[in-house]
Amino acid sequence: MWSRMRMNPRDILDVTGATYTYLMNGRDPQTNWTALYKSGESIRLRLINGSAMTYFDFQIPELELTVVAVDGQPVKPVTVGEIRIAVAETYDVIVKPKGTKTYTIFAQSMDRSGYARGTLATSFGKETKVPALRPMPELGMAAMGMSGSHEMAEMGSAKTNNNHGSKANHSSSDVMPEMQNKSIPVDEISIKHSPDGHGPGASMIAKNPISRLDDPGIGFDGVSHKVLVYSDLTGAIQWPDNREPTQTIELHLTGNMERYMWSFDGKKYTEVDKPVHFKYGERVRLILVNDSMMYHPIHLHGMWMELENGNTPSPRKHTISLKPSEKVSLLISADAPGNWAFHCHLLYHMDAGMFRVVNVS
Repeated sequence: MWSRMRMNPRDILDVTGATYTYLMNGRDPQTNWTALYKSGESIRLRLINGSAMTYFDFQIPELELTVVAVDGQPVKPVTVGEIRIAVAETYDVIVKPKGTKTYTIFAQSMDRSGYARGTLATSFGKETKVPALRPMPELGMAAMGMSGSHEMAEMGSAKTNNNHGSKANHSSSDVMPEMQNKSIPVDEISIKHSPDGHGPGASMIAKNPISRLDDPGIGFDGVSHKVLVYSDLTGAIQWPDNREPTQTIELHLTGNMERYMWSFDGKKYTEVDKPVHFKYGERVRLILVNDSMMYHPIHLHGMWMELENGNTPSPRKHTISLKPSEKVSLLISADAPGNWAFHCHLLYHMDAGMFRVVNVS
């Protein structure tokens, strides 16, 4: 079945530790970047994934991480043991070292092919045990938000059934009138695919994409600590614009992994003849649907995206990571006139065509 769908269950990251050396503040694991602290103090760490192509899972063994900001925006504190950080995401965390203990700062790649590491200590030259990498995960049914092989086969049959429970077969960037001026849980949102299954740029479509905001993602089987999920996040302040949206736009994240084609709605950037349009001053609901089997960190320049995760206020971010077969709902205040980049922040995906221009006018 995997072969017929032209998919590889270990196609998790495009470039692995076999090629990359993972760094922490410019230092490889052997040169051991070190952060100093004084006994009894709390420390705020800003975690920034500045890589080109790598998701990292971050932890400091034996220390809790209290998340207080996401993408620079304050959130109500939530305490976890580990955080998955997509490319371009940032998390501010508070840690409280005990006594004068030395800790390993550890960030393993999502595919477990390597790691970046540093040390949190009271003086230079100290280090402690580096955790072992977890086993390499595989993309099974659960990792894609599905429950069985029948559902998986349907995901791969993009060209044989084009309705897939949608209300209409029209452009996915059209406004959906039935969703205007309503706050709708994302799992109740009907999505639609183009009549041709988004064309040759999409080797598959997700028949029944779901919200996976409470799913930590692939590779955390057997961990005993809490892993941060998007459903944990609540804005610490009320954002100034709480109007209902007047336009809803739906975009599909599409790709053909064997041919290395990446796009929105099956069209790469050079094939699109007009930008995504936001009317200046309006409130927009943006629905993103991941029709691929890979994770994608989607980044909007110029404006914030408020993630509709059921919490009030919603967390506000500039980068949203989508898991395979996931759909998310975002609210955007179009308050910045001009042309803005909107793209997958995996460098090679963006370069291959998963890029659009958002015009605000």
